[in-house]
Amino acid sequence: MTELLNNREYKKEQLKKLLLRIHEGEDVNKLKEEFRRVLSGISPLEIPIIEQELVKEGVSAKDIAKMCDLHVELFREAVAGTEELEEKDLPDEHPLKTLYLENKEIMKDSEMLNLYARTLATTKDERMREEILGVLEEIVGNLRKVGFTHYNREEMLTFPYIERRGLTAIATVLWTKHDEIRFMVKRLAELLRKRNEMPWEEFVERFKEKAGEASFALSDMVFRENNIYYPTLKALLSDGEWKAIRMQEDEIGYYKVNPPAWDPGEDVKPLHPWEIDPELSVEELLNLPKEVQQALRGQPLEFDRSELEREGDIDLGTGYVSIEELKAIFEALPVDVTFIDRDDRVRFFSPGERIFARTPSVLGRPVQLCHPPKSVHIVNKILKAFKEGRKKEAAFWLRLGPKYVYIKYVPLFDEEGNYLGTLEMTMDIAPYKEIDGEKRLLDWRD
Repeated sequence: MTELLNNREYKKEQLKKLLLRIHEGEDVNKLKEEFRRVLSGISPLEIPIIEQELVKEGVSAKDIAKMCDLHVELFREAVAGTEELEEKDLPDEHPLKTLYLENKEIMKDSEMLNLYARTLATTKDERMREEILGVLEEIVGNLRKVGFTHYNREEMLTFPYIERRGLTAIATVLWTKHDEIRFMVKRLAELLRKRNEMPWEEFVERFKEKAGEASFALSDMVFRENNIYYPTLKALLSDGEWKAIRMQEDEIGYYKVNPPAWDPGEDVKPLHPWEIDPELSVEELLNLPKEVQQALRGQPLEFDRSELEREGDIDLGTGYVSIEELKAIFEALPVDVTFIDRDDRVRFFSPGERIFARTPSVLGRPVQLCHPPKSVHIVNKILKAFKEGRKKEAAFWLRLGPKYVYIKYVPLFDEEGNYLGTLEMTMDIAPYKEIDGEKRLLDWRD
């Protein structure tokens, strides 16, 4: 039996039989042990070769994808390392556990990307090529979401905590790597989109090369996160900090996981980065991964002790500003803002950008008296619809000489749903209609 298991033809036939059973509807999980037995006698380097041969023989790419997914799972079980030790005592709902689970999905998809890119390069059958291209488009489409979800949550929600503690270099390196991966996956999507603009041989060779690079980068990032970054977070962040992170995660989203709600307890106060004591204790430093300790050796940490709220600041719910700063903000906005209170009286208009003339004499005036008599009935209809909750906005646009003016009214409500008033926003959109293409931050020149 050992000799047979070492024979590629035998292994291929065994896999074909199992794939046929999957194709006929048999539960993949029920076949897991049989797959484990066959795959245990196959080196990871042989798997792509065998799968390419199966594709040539007409096995569906979707069925192979199922097997590839299972192979990755079994392979990960066989080489499970420190990350499993790190995550084993985390509750399933914990934000750090979510990051580990996402990395398993990222690892599967990165390996599938590499496998199918190589399979495409050796496939001659036109029908199979199209099927494999469809699978690759789905994989690349999924991997583009890694940057918007998994990496974005790390950058926006976890980096601030380690930066506060002076570990800015870790965040900088990881973010740089994240952006490199984002670019690699975007480039793969562009290659797939433009595949008909170049000879087939050129396309598949370029795609195979770039897919291999992206797959390696994704896998390398998983290793860095699982073995260095996540243990660092686990050593440093308290339940209060994780609670604050969990409260914000849903807004950004997740990669192929749907974590349940998590709360370490009502007595645990959510702690945002600006609320923590940034100084690291000796015990915390000793609990950091060896790689981090070595990087910090001989480099004094610069803790961020800045205070967010200053005396006299206004708490806006999403931050703190002074009166002077608030005035300057309104002056800089490319929009003309006017606020009408619940009694229909003008309470405020913004300085700076002006589309229609506003003078202080308008303050306290009923809004109906600020419009020509012929349009007052429309103003009243809009306000009535807002107050009754029947409409959420009213928008209009008109041309005034070279300006193309966009006007939008929205009702404002407090947390209990009580009507507070109406906000009018007016802006000249003519310059924005001329915009074409892209101009990114990195394109700026002084």
